[in-house]
Amino acid sequence: MQKKAVILFSGGLDSTTCLAIAKEQGFTPYALSFNYGQKHSVELENAKKIAKLAGVAEHKIIPLSLNELGGSSLTDVNLSVPDYQGEAKIPNTYVPARNTVFLSIALGWAEVLGAFDIFIGANELDYSGYPDCRPEYLRAFEVLANLATKAGVEGARFHIHSPLLNLSKSKIIQEGMRLGVDYGMTVSCYRADSKGHACGKCDSCVYRKKGFNEAGVSDPTLYA
Repeated sequence: MQKKAVILFSGGLDSTTCLAIAKEQGFTPYALSFNYGQKHSVELENAKKIAKLAGVAEHKIIPLSLNELGGSSLTDVNLSVPDYQGEAKIPNTYVPARNTVFLSIALGWAEVLGAFDIFIGANELDYSGYPDCRPEYLRAFEVLANLATKAGVEGARFHIHSPLLNLSKSKIIQEGMRLGVDYGMTVSCYRADSKGHACGKCDSCVYRKKGFNEAGVSDPTLYA
């Protein structure tokens, strides 16, 4: 029997590549997306299409009102998503504790499914410096997962997979192309309009454009 894995899946470039990698590694994928109050919620429509095409065992979209907390330009109507600045400081697109919340729910679903592998498309290169994308954070969450669950206490071992962690955006794209990923279906833009058209200026767009350019691959992104 194939092992089950829960894939954190936004419908963006990284998580779609992560899904393809999990499938290649022989896992039966269960895709998990979140409607967390993000302004670019059009990504979820694309996530549904990609998940169906990928033949995932199940795709859940969990509602979470992180916008009620505020504190991020991705969710807070009082904050604007900035253009790429290239600064060392963490930008206001950081969503407080987002990966911890997402991974916790993924862990809960994994335990119910009897799945002991969770995939996340975290990356510490070509990224905005988010603290919950660092390897030490992911290692710590794996420790927590095995301490905080019935399955873990009873001897099961959860693993947090981050196969993109040390890859540049261009390497991620090259890997996805090898695996047959259609990047034209993915949405990465933090300011994507209702049709999924990208702004071309936010952090996510700049890293995405840079990745396609360095990979020598035509960028299929539709820009507004």
